[in-house]
Amino acid sequence: MMQRFSRGLTASLLLGASLALSGCVSGGSDQTADLERVTLNPNAASPENISSLSEVIARNPQDASAYNIRGSAYGQAGRYREAIQDFSTAIQLNPNLYQAYANRGLVYRRIGQPQKALADYNAAIQINPQYGSAYRQRGSIYRQLGQTQLALQDFNTAISISSSDAGAYYNRALIYQAQGQHDIAISEFTTAMALDPNLPDAFNGRGQSELALGRDKEALQDFAAAVNRNKNSAVFWTNLGIAQIRLGQQKEGLASVRRGAALDPKYRPAQDALSQFGAG
Repeated sequence: MMQRFSRGLTASLLLGASLALSGCVSGGSDQTADLERVTLNPNAASPENISSLSEVIARNPQDASAYNIRGSAYGQAGRYREAIQDFSTAIQLNPNLYQAYANRGLVYRRIGQPQKALADYNAAIQINPQYGSAYRQRGSIYRQLGQTQLALQDFNTAISISSSDAGAYYNRALIYQAQGQHDIAISEFTTAMALDPNLPDAFNGRGQSELALGRDKEALQDFAAAVNRNKNSAVFWTNLGIAQIRLGQQKEGLASVRRGAALDPKYRPAQDALSQFGAG
């Protein structure tokens, strides 16, 4: 079945697996929460919320955790400059607040400053060597920088600290997938999904490896599951459409790919698929 598709389209499909887990900050009162798990939410930095958090800081200007929490709210809303300011203040007030280092590190990741992010994760790990989240996040940077062995070491450490860390299994699966070890990748994605059944990226990732192995029916099921969990992803809709077309469901497949292209007109794999099948 694979030979029905151009190498370019297959490569484009697999590129979706390199996407990191989406998420940002935790704006709750628990200062140990890191920024990685929550989707961007502009309302987190609403005037009312920020006013309330600022009142706490005004009453306790030396409370590092209060700055960390407000920084999390800014980060969740995508207001990264204010988030960095608050995390930096938290660190100045309490140099041992490892959560603030990790939170600032994630913001640096999001604004494309990986070296600063690495420095913050290194600091968080030095303060608390059992902080599994920092290993997972640092491993994600190493993976994106192509430093595969360092990434694997960090994901392995994160899993050894917490065997229920779905994100670490997911990221480790991406490495095996990029190496063409799809059976191992599928196993890792499956573990991530068992730990977090609402992790759409893991369903999408497993579907990509299944598609690479010619297991089109299983891939379609996983892409459909990904779409059901996030109907606003151009990647998921495009991959679902490609799986449908491979199984002879031309009409449904093109409709899915068009949906992906509509969600993100700049998503090249969707445009490539439409062009290849004469529906551009």
